[in-house]
Amino acid sequence: MKTTRICKNCVMDTTDCKIIFDDKGVCDHCNTFYTDIKPYWHTDDKGWQKILEVAEKIKKEGKGKDFDCIIGMSGGIDSSYLVYLAKEKLGLRPLVFHVDAGWNSDKAVSNIENIVGKLGLDLYTEVINWEEMKDLQLAYFKAGVSNIDTPQDHSFFATMYKFAEKYNVKYMLTGGNYSTECIRNPIEWMYYQSDSIQLRDIHKKFGQRPLKEFPVTNILWHKVYLPYIKGLKAIRPLDYMPYNKEEATQFLVDNFDYQKYEQKHFESRFTKFYESYWLPERFGFDTRKVQYSSLILTGQMTRDEALEKLKKPAYDPETIEHDFEYIANKLDITVDELRGYFNAPKKSYRDYKSQESIYNLGAKVLRLLGKEKGGKR
Repeated sequence: MKTTRICKNCVMDTTDCKIIFDDKGVCDHCNTFYTDIKPYWHTDDKGWQKILEVAEKIKKEGKGKDFDCIIGMSGGIDSSYLVYLAKEKLGLRPLVFHVDAGWNSDKAVSNIENIVGKLGLDLYTEVINWEEMKDLQLAYFKAGVSNIDTPQDHSFFATMYKFAEKYNVKYMLTGGNYSTECIRNPIEWMYYQSDSIQLRDIHKKFGQRPLKEFPVTNILWHKVYLPYIKGLKAIRPLDYMPYNKEEATQFLVDNFDYQKYEQKHFESRFTKFYESYWLPERFGFDTRKVQYSSLILTGQMTRDEALEKLKKPAYDPETIEHDFEYIANKLDITVDELRGYFNAPKKSYRDYKSQESIYNLGAKVLRLLGKEKGGKR
């Protein structure tokens, strides 16, 4: 039986098949953070002054418009706190944009309405065609891959960019941040959600109906055309200030009646089922290791605390049967069919067409330009 090796500094381990340890037993995720991110990441006065300057530029260019930037809001802690920060601390006039892919939890809906309402902001909700979404979701189950949450994430990604282009928005603020996401999910766990070639290939092989309305992106459009031709800029304000997950959450609880989730990304009913049960139980990939390791590196959790939390499953054993029923009923299949997909042969994203080579080339170019380092985005 193969023994799992764990990093001496965080809780990433050999369930990441590409993990590398140095002679001190520290993993490459940690060493990458210490060499490529931390030295260039400024959350002090220097960082705050920088984001204030960016905000002033956004306001200046947005004069005379109904809004000066756009923020995608899921109801999760990062995007929720970002909306507050943009409006109250940076003085921006964001249009809050939400993509409803059919899996919103009641908590997420309540959190979005409370924050947007109390801040007096406009909310635009784009509803994804459910029949097409359902068909694509089932195609991913049938494909046997680990990244079955791709349809939902891809719809968010593509819709946001298409909306920004349609209304000629120049600034898109995102809740992405190093504080809680300085370690990325290994590619084998969650392949690139924006890969339209793979999405179309899986749908072609396993889908039952054409994708007429489902938003599909392509890499040249969102990586080249929009930023370099249309001038769309993606800004991550949370990277320019001290951002503590627990403190931010409690602030929203106290001031906006925010309802907490058991885990990051659990604002979606599907993502909760996927990350807490499907991914760890079927493939052995526990995303909490990535999340906790990020918090360890940024001083928000101790390694011992993380190891203790990991002793318990991410899902609730008392409610998992109900979760299976909910997902199956939503997809118009039986629980037995859903369990059949769970027990089916496992596949990798490599078993289908993809644009991974393009992503790899882009990453090399970014490294050469120094764009992946914290202060050089």
